[in-house]
Amino acid sequence: MNKLYVIFFLITSFVCAQNVNRTFISHSLKDNHLEIMVSDGKYIIKPYSKKIIETSFVPDGEQFRKESHAVVLEPVEIRTTFKNSENTIAYSTTGISVSITKNPFQISYYYNSKPVISEKAGYVKTDSTEIIEFNVNDSEILYGGGERVLGMNRRGHRLELYNKAHYGYTTHAELMNFTIPLVMSSRLYAVHFDNPSIGYLDLDSKSNNTLSYETIGGRKTYQVIVGDSWSGLLDNYTDLTGKQPMPPRWMLGNFSSRFGYHSEAETRKTIHKFLEEKIPLDAVILDLYWFGKEVTGTMGNLEFDRDSFPAPYKMIKDFKEKGVKTVLITEPFILTTSKRWEEAVNQKILATDSVGNPFTYDFFFGHTGLIDIFKKEGKDWFWNIYKNLTRAGVAGWWGDLGEPEVHPGALRHITGTANELHNIYGHTWAQLIYEGYKKYFPKQRPFILMRSGYSGSQRYGLIPWSGDVSRSWGGLQSQVEIALQMGMQGIAYMHSDLGGFAGDLNDPELYTRWLQYGVFQPVFRPHAQEAVASEPVYKDEKTKKLAKKSIELRYKLLPYNYTLVFENNQHGIPLMRPLFFEESNNPEFLNTTNAYLWGNDFLISPVVEKEKKEQTVTFPSTGNWIDFYADKIYTAGSTQNILLEEDHIPVFVRSGAFIPMVRVIQSTDEYSLSDIDLHFYFDKSLTESSGKLYNDDGITPQSYEKESFEILYFKSKLEEKYLTISVNAATGKNYKAEDKKINLILHNTDFLPKHVKINGKKVEYQYKKLKNTLEIPFRISGNSSKSIKIKIK
Repeated sequence: MNKLYVIFFLITSFVCAQNVNRTFISHSLKDNHLEIMVSDGKYIIKPYSKKIIETSFVPDGEQFRKESHAVVLEPVEIRTTFKNSENTIAYSTTGISVSITKNPFQISYYYNSKPVISEKAGYVKTDSTEIIEFNVNDSEILYGGGERVLGMNRRGHRLELYNKAHYGYTTHAELMNFTIPLVMSSRLYAVHFDNPSIGYLDLDSKSNNTLSYETIGGRKTYQVIVGDSWSGLLDNYTDLTGKQPMPPRWMLGNFSSRFGYHSEAETRKTIHKFLEEKIPLDAVILDLYWFGKEVTGTMGNLEFDRDSFPAPYKMIKDFKEKGVKTVLITEPFILTTSKRWEEAVNQKILATDSVGNPFTYDFFFGHTGLIDIFKKEGKDWFWNIYKNLTRAGVAGWWGDLGEPEVHPGALRHITGTANELHNIYGHTWAQLIYEGYKKYFPKQRPFILMRSGYSGSQRYGLIPWSGDVSRSWGGLQSQVEIALQMGMQGIAYMHSDLGGFAGDLNDPELYTRWLQYGVFQPVFRPHAQEAVASEPVYKDEKTKKLAKKSIELRYKLLPYNYTLVFENNQHGIPLMRPLFFEESNNPEFLNTTNAYLWGNDFLISPVVEKEKKEQTVTFPSTGNWIDFYADKIYTAGSTQNILLEEDHIPVFVRSGAFIPMVRVIQSTDEYSLSDIDLHFYFDKSLTESSGKLYNDDGITPQSYEKESFEILYFKSKLEEKYLTISVNAATGKNYKAEDKKINLILHNTDFLPKHVKINGKKVEYQYKKLKNTLEIPFRISGNSSKSIKIKIK
């Protein structure tokens, strides 16, 4: 049956409600879009690809606003078909299609001729808000809305869209630092509302199968995105809003961080203790004491306090020589008591009141103005501070309080009101730093730690964290949900202050379990209020030993983790993935936060309850899973009670996986692939598998696009008598790979091989019967390949 006729046939079953006050007038087909004139305005329907289509409503009396702060994808020339009948119009790509019913008026969306979503009342204007309303079916689960703690299924909630900090949260948080006007459905589609103004996202809170977006004004534009899988949906969404650039490799290392280091002497002492204890370390973060002795009254100084930090640039240089990078906090508030207040006023960098004077107000840190990040003078002034300190050796930047934390509605920015621009303040701040690096430091990847952002902030390299979480078991329990939800929404580097931030609870078990979870989250950064130390070097001997073990594992996994960074950069897939990415049809996994995937090949089950002795884990049915520590095999689809150990959380590896690892190093400056262990998790029920390892210099932006990279491709094939492992090396034309010594370690090999051949020649190997492992060393160079053939019978 013709696809257009299928859509016409389905319309009657898909229509649930219509806006009876809106009538169809006419249509016109333009070069790259369809326009529909109705009684109260105009619809503009534009495909971006065969899996993304955009709809904008322009009410009578308004002009279409073209500017998007979220979308960067340019619509491609795509073949569309059009059919107009007496009461319907169908506008279709080879994938996504739009059907317009003329009377009663309604817009519906289809993918491969199957219903996706439809407008209910569509656009509705009230006295104070503008609403776009949709039908959803009664069984789909809804995700999105940004950073919240509500449970994975957010259906039934009316979500405020106003970035706002939630200090000391635990297991429930309605509103947090990072709101995103995006809804994702268990039916593998997403709707993104392309408007930064404050408002609400209502995910069927009235239980009448209605999804609605409500705002104070701005664009009435939304994109419908579809996918054939969760990874495909994320790839399409991040094509639309931008892919995350690869951060510097040192970001995957360990951070020394607290609120905060009061002096150069205190900072040096702490870094010395890390080095003395041989605990790997890559960066130190200086909180607000770097520019002032007190928490209040000094914000906006943005220069080192020389009483407390007498030789800051020598300190930064000394740390760098030891492999430790320095990151500084900055905030967008300039207090009237700051050394730079008069400068800020004279250079007109501040947001204003209605008559153009600097808008000042009180908040926790003092009486303040706010940098107008949307104004050229504000951008230039702020960037010059970043530029000069980067030239002095600062390796990364922390942007705090960027919601902004207090942002009065009467405040005016150069391009709009506070309420119109509030949700993109942090987004635009990250853009400022990212674009500054592109212009002035083009050979250096930026590190931009930000508390707040918007749809598409990932394209500016923004690294978010989950705010001022309670230092408690409840605080830990919320972290997987936050990270998984944000990763699904394109923000793949969401992480938590390891150990918890707010409060003075001193619980070694909590600290240990939080760090063990931290090994398998995007950024490993213990950080807390200073009443209880966040750094492992200040813990008791047992806690320090356990923390060191976690940190060392983090460094051993650098090859695997850096490959995840590359996959996110290329395809938008997050590092932390919900289990339904593996099994989208398993209803048990649609709400699961007690386990998740770390990349493709690790299944992680964090311990988030005190003194827990065992933990139940349900394994995906797509394959067997192997205990990372004990090499025990767990059957696909089974549910098991796992006994807990104090020195690690339950971690499982996909059967057939290749996990590359390095020896422990003190910092990523020492990172090398010259001598690696390649672990292969053999499963005699699996006939073939594959994996890869990506590498570049860890510093240069767009190394892959510049063909300055190497990739090792791994494959396994099991036949009746032979297991063959192939390793193929590929390099970009601008990359010189170092020769590699690879120790191939096969796990779960309950057989003594008859012989082992590499590229047809017999080689020595070591079979360890007690461990059921087989070790085969070999070397590889350049673009060469090796075939390891193991005769098992």
